[in-house]
Amino acid sequence: MTEGQAPQTGGRHCLGIDIGGSALKGAVVDVDTGRIVGQRIEIATPSPSTPPAVAAAATEIASKADWRGPVGIALPSVITHQVARTAANIDPSWVGTDVAELFSGALDGQQVAVLNDADAAGLAEASFGDGAAREGSVLFLTFGTGIGSAFLADGVLFANTELGHLLIDDTEAEHVASSAVRTREGLSYEAWARRVDTVLHEYERLFSPTTFVVGGGISQDADKWVPLLTVNAPVVPARLRNSAGIVGAALAVHRDVAP
Repeated sequence: MTEGQAPQTGGRHCLGIDIGGSALKGAVVDVDTGRIVGQRIEIATPSPSTPPAVAAAATEIASKADWRGPVGIALPSVITHQVARTAANIDPSWVGTDVAELFSGALDGQQVAVLNDADAAGLAEASFGDGAAREGSVLFLTFGTGIGSAFLADGVLFANTELGHLLIDDTEAEHVASSAVRTREGLSYEAWARRVDTVLHEYERLFSPTTFVVGGGISQDADKWVPLLTVNAPVVPARLRNSAGIVGAALAVHRDVAP
């Protein structure tokens, strides 16, 4: 921050931080439009990725953004009552951590909301993505190392669904049809789409969503595999892509969504 310059503060902007296994990404977000304001900041996830180390990294992002105000944080963990219950691609010591207390303390008492990373992305897509995702029962899925999920009913989040762990013929869905499985097994888009289709048919049988939204890096090639899917509900590609976690985290703190 330039000497004598006041830091950015809240209002209709919030800071969103998306914590991943390899990097933390953050930016100030206009919560009315979903647009990133100013620079997008990325720093490496500390190793080991313990809670104090990651909290310090989040503070570094806020400092680089010249930000003092509400901060939303997307974390690869099931979050209930603002306590981390699992740890995916982060240090196991996160389990049992009061994440709101951790981050608020590191950020000088600023208002904080922490939620699961897939939930954050789903919240962003339901708010600013395809119009079909804004009404009805929407199932957002992100295909990457695993399969992340978010349920939204008319834009309202039902947190911590973790559908990637649902069993499909005695195998977890994400071990059947994640993007990582496609890469590891060298599957063509056609072969991989058949696996995704199997997973989506099971989700449709159980939950009857009105719309599927598919995200993750592989959604950039949606034209190569989404048309091959045969579920009844429409399947639309995510629009916010790698900004969804940041935008959704900012929305969460603005809307006081803190599972």
